[in-house]
Amino acid sequence: MPAPFTADEIASEGINPEEYEEIVRRLGRHPNRAELGMFGVMWSEHCCYKNSRPLLKQFPTTGDRILVGPGENAGVVDLGDGLRLAFKIESHNHPSAIEPYQGAATGVGGILRDIFTMGARPIAVLNSLRFGSLASARSQRIFSGVVAGIAGYGNSVGVPTVGGEIYFDEAYSGNPLVNAMALGLMETPDIVKSGASGIGNPVVYVGSTTGRDGMGGASFASAELSEESERDRPAVQVGDPFLEKSLIEACLEAFKTGAVLAAQDMGAAGLTCSTAEMAAKGGIGIELDLDKIPARETGMVPYEFLLSESQERMLFVAAVGREGELIEIFHRWGLHAVVAGQTIAEPIVRIFFQNEVAAEIAAAALAEDTPIYHRELLNEPPAYARQAWEWTADELPSCNAAGIAIADAIYAWTDVLLQLLDVPNLASKQWVYRQYDHQVQNNTVVLPGAADAAVIRLRAADATGTPTLRGVAATVDCNGRYVYLDPYEGAKAAVAEAARNLSCVGAEPLAVTDNLNFGNPETPVGYWQLASACRGIADACRALDTPVTGGNVSLYNETLDSRGNPQAIYPTPVIGMVGVVEDITRTCSQGWKAADDCIYLLGDSTPTLGSSEYLTVLHGTVAGRPPQVDCDRERTVQAACREGIRRSWVRSAHDCAEGGIAIALAECCIAGDLGAAVTIEVAERVDAALFGEAGARILVSVAAGDRLDWEAYLQEVLGDRWQAIGTVQPSDAGLQMSAGKAVLVNASLEAMRDRWSAAIPRRLG
Repeated sequence: MPAPFTADEIASEGINPEEYEEIVRRLGRHPNRAELGMFGVMWSEHCCYKNSRPLLKQFPTTGDRILVGPGENAGVVDLGDGLRLAFKIESHNHPSAIEPYQGAATGVGGILRDIFTMGARPIAVLNSLRFGSLASARSQRIFSGVVAGIAGYGNSVGVPTVGGEIYFDEAYSGNPLVNAMALGLMETPDIVKSGASGIGNPVVYVGSTTGRDGMGGASFASAELSEESERDRPAVQVGDPFLEKSLIEACLEAFKTGAVLAAQDMGAAGLTCSTAEMAAKGGIGIELDLDKIPARETGMVPYEFLLSESQERMLFVAAVGREGELIEIFHRWGLHAVVAGQTIAEPIVRIFFQNEVAAEIAAAALAEDTPIYHRELLNEPPAYARQAWEWTADELPSCNAAGIAIADAIYAWTDVLLQLLDVPNLASKQWVYRQYDHQVQNNTVVLPGAADAAVIRLRAADATGTPTLRGVAATVDCNGRYVYLDPYEGAKAAVAEAARNLSCVGAEPLAVTDNLNFGNPETPVGYWQLASACRGIADACRALDTPVTGGNVSLYNETLDSRGNPQAIYPTPVIGMVGVVEDITRTCSQGWKAADDCIYLLGDSTPTLGSSEYLTVLHGTVAGRPPQVDCDRERTVQAACREGIRRSWVRSAHDCAEGGIAIALAECCIAGDLGAAVTIEVAERVDAALFGEAGARILVSVAAGDRLDWEAYLQEVLGDRWQAIGTVQPSDAGLQMSAGKAVLVNASLEAMRDRWSAAIPRRLG
């Protein structure tokens, strides 16, 4: 019988004393070193969601368009005309903090494998990124490395990176967030699932070799970062995008033979995860012989084989007698392929090494019957939130049409606008996306930066063989500051804005994949943030009819400071959402199209300065409550925008989000290389009217000849929840914003573009 482990040895695997006692009880003995490692990775938050699973159960997961929901490698939705889309989002936060290039690169590789494992060809990648202030040399290094890693892998593998979002805040200084989302179009007649089936079927290992890179990556992803984390570089995987390209083609070819009964990517927890999950989902067992696993290093022991997260590897269950044709396919693509085991009736994972049993554990104990913690929710919001909610705009200096006095200096509103356009959160992200090949595959309809969401052409035919005009739109969204100040409303706002961005390109929102990036759920505040945000996502997804098909939970995103005190990120539940575009010839971008077009503001939400970018940047204050989400209003405003695009009335559309209507107007001017003259209403404060933020507000432009038809339609569907606010002007007119007879903003196009386009490059030198 193996000797008991020390407390330090048990803790090093991420297992607490109570969990170790449960392991001993289930095994009827102490685990050996390999088994302890297997439990460590499979019982980590990254793999078993032991703190979040009870909260995730409240998400709506079914709908008319949902073909595959949570529980598989990716969700799948029905786009119509026989077209099916697989999509998923996952995080690679901690690896990217330690080794930015490889951390981000392998994040892209991992999410692509989740897609083609289902039998779908990857067609697009998006990303959601968070970094510390660019005034920090460390943040600059991580930022540059992450962007290079995404570009290096995505460009090489031949999948376009078509969109995303980036925020910079001190809250992410020690712990950046790197969330990658991928989309794929199903190529196989049947969706490939991961549950093993049949008894005596061969288990086939395919792809790259197994080494010591990525050791214990799942446990590493479920621990706080500290100065000692640099020692965990072996937990960061190393990717090979060219090998992944071959793996994509080989897998899709293999799936089309019908010889593959089940498939699983070897991502987090490697061989341990793939064998345990495939066996548990199928209700059977798997025997695996490590001596047959292609190894890239000598002297590896079972613990290393089982916990390695070497990239570009897959595990199949094949039909008996057909393993030979699968192996031939992979060899032809220059990849390893070996029969390494078989399925068995006993529902266990049994691992052999050098003709001896190296590990034997019930599959369900690793993959399904895992620890679950039901934590107690605070009776009231924590003190930091209650204090923030007491803030009101009355605490700000008074202002008028001429401007505002801050620290004995007078700021005209034009100057404030230009200052906000120079903020990296609001400025152009061209420095980033110019490094991505966003046109490979030649299906990108709307280029990055041109619209509120990405639009991808679907190279496919309908049931009659006619090339389809159908497309898919995708976006990723979350304002972490909103969620920090009010997790429930902030999470609802993330869902609402994702749907709004899809509506602005003319897409009908369909479904969600979420990436829940939070701090420590074991603290009362951390759990309150997580639980409240999950409730907000559930309520918004149910109200907007966008079910959740899966996603990723990334907790313990905290950094231990020099005194050992944890510093958590802003809670950041990133929403990845997809929508269907019925006709890609009728989509919208955000730039004005022609002078004299009429400009409208859809929605009548009252903007607030609480939680706003303006409040943070100009006044150095993070306080107040974020805009409250009205889902009924969101539905009607978004539907009006989509219908306007469908009827070709709406020529441009742009969501009013961070920075308020002034920033949104400036972005439309810059994107269209045209000016605008608008009149806005000022209810109380001028700064709130210009830079206050609110949901359910969309700026659109319409040709003058369509004005009467458009306004008649708006009156019918929105009543008085819209305004005609101005007209598009020639480029030399710039942006002029007035309230009554008072001119509030008068900014040239050149000045706005210079501030907006140079903000990130200037900070990087």
